[in-house]
Amino acid sequence: MKPEGLVFLRPYLWRTLRRGSSSAKPCAEMYARLYATGTARHHQSKESDYTPKSAEARTRMEELKRAGMLEWPRLEHDPKAMKLKAFISRYKSLEKGQVVHDETVTLRGSIVQTREAGQKLVFLDVSADKEVVQAVGSLGAMAAAHVDQSAFRRVFRQHRRGDSVALTGNPCRTAAGELSVRLTQLPKMLSPCLHPIPTVLLDEQTRTRHRHVDLLVNPRGIQILELRDEILTTLRSTLKADGFTEVQTPIIGTRSGGAVARPFVTTAVEFGDQRLEHRIAPELWLKRLVASGMERIFEIGPCFRNEGIDSTHNPEFYVCEFYERYSDLKRLMQLTQTIMHRISSNLLNVTPSLVQPSARVQALQSPFDRIDFVPAIEASMGRPLPDLSLPDAREKVLGIFSEMNIAPPSSTSLPRLLDRLSVVYLEPRCERPTFVMYHPECLAPLAKSFVDPTSKQRVSARAELFVDGVELVNAYEEEISAVEQRRKFIDQLNHREDTSPDGQGHRDGQVHPDGGQLDRDGRGTIDESYVEMLEWGMPPTGGWGCGIDRLAMYFSGSKRIKDVLSFGTLRNVINQ
Repeated sequence: MKPEGLVFLRPYLWRTLRRGSSSAKPCAEMYARLYATGTARHHQSKESDYTPKSAEARTRMEELKRAGMLEWPRLEHDPKAMKLKAFISRYKSLEKGQVVHDETVTLRGSIVQTREAGQKLVFLDVSADKEVVQAVGSLGAMAAAHVDQSAFRRVFRQHRRGDSVALTGNPCRTAAGELSVRLTQLPKMLSPCLHPIPTVLLDEQTRTRHRHVDLLVNPRGIQILELRDEILTTLRSTLKADGFTEVQTPIIGTRSGGAVARPFVTTAVEFGDQRLEHRIAPELWLKRLVASGMERIFEIGPCFRNEGIDSTHNPEFYVCEFYERYSDLKRLMQLTQTIMHRISSNLLNVTPSLVQPSARVQALQSPFDRIDFVPAIEASMGRPLPDLSLPDAREKVLGIFSEMNIAPPSSTSLPRLLDRLSVVYLEPRCERPTFVMYHPECLAPLAKSFVDPTSKQRVSARAELFVDGVELVNAYEEEISAVEQRRKFIDQLNHREDTSPDGQGHRDGQVHPDGGQLDRDGRGTIDESYVEMLEWGMPPTGGWGCGIDRLAMYFSGSKRIKDVLSFGTLRNVINQ
């Protein structure tokens, strides 16, 4: 490698180690001293004794040390090694009592159970690849390896549930009909488990603080994560098959983008004290790509809202958003049904035991119902709503709350009041998969709007999918007029004057956001750069968003969002 090739690996050294530099020798000597110091510390740390905090772990370490089994060796390449799935597939046809003496295999896995049948016979059950295979340890079968009874007892007495081991022997099927490996040498310890794994773990605090132990004891948690993976795989493959391109947009920038919510604020060494924010949604970045000429795009990734934590909300959450040129609301709803049908069908075919309950999933395979927002609320209340575009609309809607004894939300802005009416009158009706359509314009400032000929109200070309009263998808035709978009942003800021100072924006926080920004004091601002982007002629576009966490909750039957996250909510992560 040429010296210049080291620039990438050590740019800070290259500044002073250039050819002909007068400081090259002193700098090289300094680097050598640093290397020697680090090496000395490394050897010192190797020689120091590690002592676990747990008395049980300390006792276990001493026992393994005395037995000569306290080791974590490198995994050696073994041509005889097989996955458990491959072992079962290859030798499943063995008959009772049959032993394949001329074939030797090595299986690797974690011990899930040990059983003794006298002084010279031990059984180990090992797990890997979601399979379990039995190992038969017989002193007589290890005679060729010169294993005596003392060594036999010493090794097998040390094995515990959770130990990772390598088992070498002959494939066989026992007289009882169990496919097994008949050990021809002692099991090799690959990684000992120093703590006793409980058979039951119910304490909520322990499960939260030690998630890895929780997953060891309660495999349902791992199954939910696998179900989540199946959802993502199907969602991604469906969009790719329809010609969508997956993209990645910035997570950190000068604006959080796309929603009225309190962002996470940070700084970067490169930019000094400049305020940077974690994104609330990828929406505005994705629309810029649509305006640039990309026809169909989607992104699956994390978003952040610096707000509260409850059973259905976490400050860090995953979303999928897609945008398609020349797509109207009807197309968006058709594609929503296609996606949900494929996810539900795939889960029922691939992981039927993970879906809870299956009847809810089967409901997504039938045509979805539809409800128009304004007419449905008026029919449920038995009275019409006022003209929601007039300045006194908020006061009149508040009067309806008073007359009908409906508890108003903490923020009494017009969008919040209308949203509360939806919670009271519409969402309980959406047990079956249902599209709630044509929301009032103020509820979707980033969506195209029009005057509905039925209700005579100005409404948005928007549809939300609810199932069992829970919102799963939000989709709408995008506002593409810079003039109209700026007017809607201004209207949105005016509505915020009646909003409580908690900075809370869209109540869901898991799906397609509503637009707008908050400044450092929690006041709303207009994203002028986004409005200017629209001046470049963004074509008619359909946008779609879905909260991945909420989707996983629905299909798994989980009541808490932390159950579908690898390490729970932010509160759980902080406590670990």
